[in-house]
Amino acid sequence: MVQAYNFLASWQLFPEKCVFQNGIVPKSGNYKIDSVHQGKQLSIANNWVSVTNDAFHTEYTTIPDGILHTYDGQDFADAIQSTITNASSFVTVFSKAGETVLEIIHEILPNGYLKITQKGTTEAKESFANVEVYHKQLSVLPYASSAAGVAIRPTKEGVIKHKALTAMEEQTNMHLDQIKQQIELLARQAQEIQKRRELSLMIYEAALRFKPQIGQVYHLYEDHDGSNALSLISPLDWGGSGRFKQFVASVRLLADHTWVEV
Repeated sequence: MVQAYNFLASWQLFPEKCVFQNGIVPKSGNYKIDSVHQGKQLSIANNWVSVTNDAFHTEYTTIPDGILHTYDGQDFADAIQSTITNASSFVTVFSKAGETVLEIIHEILPNGYLKITQKGTTEAKESFANVEVYHKQLSVLPYASSAAGVAIRPTKEGVIKHKALTAMEEQTNMHLDQIKQQIELLARQAQEIQKRRELSLMIYEAALRFKPQIGQVYHLYEDHDGSNALSLISPLDWGGSGRFKQFVASVRLLADHTWVEV
């Protein structure tokens, strides 16, 4: 059970990252994996809400020892076998009369997400594969959800919890987006200030033969000796860089005595 430690959490569904070929398509949900019976079994519980706002729940327990065990209480399967491949993968297989009816592959991706692939056969005897992607929740909820194909039943409690969870997510996501935008704005402002600082240092180290006026535009040139010089004459008036080696930038003096490129 030590190898299953990475899976023991509540996971939040990424609907936009999922691919469904069969069954009920969820628009949100959670998937909870826990250890029970002194760590000898895995408990997997699922709640999700469909695109039509119907809430569903399913859960089962399994012993991840690679041995086929009797599975009671389900019509679609009579045996279950779970195998922990490594610290980032384990597989559960449901079978009936010796034939596999559903295979569920759990994988921890390099980015920390949980990928669940469900493989089975439809009533029309066509193979399907549903792929779900989850991210780990920061807080542990008393339930979880997915679109797994075991013991599905709608619950009113699930709808109530889903509405509360959705409202919470919308509010927190909105605040996080606002903070992110503020951080991005501050970062841009910091970059602009740093750029103005570097430009101002360059100008104040340049040759000044006049007193610059706030709000006026001047022209910075590099001289032939590598030094800089500030001039009233633009490259257009010079017909090029004039007597200087090259034109650097046109700049304006701001009220705080910093310079900005125009």
